[in-house]
Amino acid sequence: MSQEMILVINAGSSSLKFHWYEVAHLARAKPQDLTLRFAGHLSGIGSEQAYIQIRRADQTAVVERAARPGELSDLAAAQQYLAQWLSTSVERPPIAVGHRIVHGGPRMHESIIIDDESLDYLDALAPLAPLHQRNNLIPVHVIKAHWPDLLQVACFDTAFHRTQDEVVSRYALPDSFYQEGVRRYGFHGLSYQFISQYLRTELPDIHDQRVVVAHLGSGASAAMIQRGRSLDTTMGFTALDGLPMGTRPGRLDAGVVLWWMQQKKFDANEIQHLLYNCSGMKGLSGLSADMRTLLASDDPRAQLALDYYAHHCAECITGLGVVSQGIDALVFTAGVGENSPAIRARIVSRLSWLGAKLDKQRNESNSGRISTDDSKISIWVIPTNEEIVIARDALRLAQQH
Repeated sequence: MSQEMILVINAGSSSLKFHWYEVAHLARAKPQDLTLRFAGHLSGIGSEQAYIQIRRADQTAVVERAARPGELSDLAAAQQYLAQWLSTSVERPPIAVGHRIVHGGPRMHESIIIDDESLDYLDALAPLAPLHQRNNLIPVHVIKAHWPDLLQVACFDTAFHRTQDEVVSRYALPDSFYQEGVRRYGFHGLSYQFISQYLRTELPDIHDQRVVVAHLGSGASAAMIQRGRSLDTTMGFTALDGLPMGTRPGRLDAGVVLWWMQQKKFDANEIQHLLYNCSGMKGLSGLSADMRTLLASDDPRAQLALDYYAHHCAECITGLGVVSQGIDALVFTAGVGENSPAIRARIVSRLSWLGAKLDKQRNESNSGRISTDDSKISIWVIPTNEEIVIARDALRLAQQH
C-alpha cells in the first residue's frame, strides 16, 4: 500500500518541533486516517545546551543526544539538520509541509497554501509577534529556497478567534486604527481548535455547553468556546495580554510603558525585552519562569508569584463568562494545565463561589474529569495536540491542490 507523508513543523525562538505523519490513498484519505510515525524536538538552538531528540510513535528513541558544536547554531541550521535526517530516514519526500504560524493578521481566517504574496504578508506581521513570527517563518524560507515546488501550508494561531463579535475584538480607539489592523486577535487557536474537535467527538454534551478552555503553558491564555466557536479570549493584539505567563506580564496598564519611556528613557527594544523576557513569573518571583521550580521553593517571592498567577487566572476565567452569560465547563490543557495538579487546585479554589469543586484524587490523575460529581461546573484535563490539527489542514489543502 502506497503511503504519502505530511511533515508538520512548529518553530519557536530556540526550538524546532516536528511531527511526521503518513496516510494511505491521498485522494480518499480522511483526517482520522493520519498516522504519526516520528516526532522530534530540537531544543536549545543557538546555545551550548542544544539537544536533539527524535522518537518513533511508540516513544522508542531514534536519535537522543547533545548537538555537536555548531550543529544547531540557529534555526536555519536546525532546519537543515532536519532535512538531512529526513532524507536518510524516510522513503520519500512529504506531499506537504504544515507550519504553525502565530499571527495571521486581519486577512487570514483559515489555513492557506503559502505563495509569494502570502509569505510577504506574513513577514510583514513580524512586529505583532516579535518572539514568534520570524522564527515560525524561517523554515518556510529554507524549504522554499531548497525545494521550491514543495507544497507548504500555513496554519494560524489567530484564525480560530475570527468568529468573535466586534464588541469583543475591538479596542476603544479611533476606527482608523481598527481598519489598519489594531484589534484583539487572540492566540493559541490551534490548541483551542483541537480541544473543540475533541469535545465534539468525545464529549458532545460538553461541546454544546459554555466551555472555558485554559491553555496554560509558558505562554498562557483562556477562551470561551461554545459549539466550536470562539466567543472571547484573553489575549489581544499581541501575545502579551491576559493571563500572567512564564516571562510575559499578561494584563498591564499601558501607562507603565509610557512611564518606562518618559521616566526611565527606555527605548522600544528595551521595553520589548522587558515585556517578553523579564516579566511574568520570572520577573515577579525573581527566581524562575518554571512553575515546578516555584512550587518547590520556600522563598516568599515564589509564593507571591503562584498566588498572583492563580488569582489572575481565576479572574480572567470568570470574566469570560460575561459574553456567554455563564460557565458550564472548564478545560485545562497545555504543559502546566495538563501536568500540574497544584496549579489547577490553586485556580479552582478561587472559583468555589461559582460552585466549582475539585475531586482531589481525580485531579492527581492529570486526565479526564477532575471535578466532583456535584460540582456546578464540570472540570476537565484534556491534552492538546496542535500538530495533528496542522496535519489535518495540510492534508485537506493537499487534496484540494
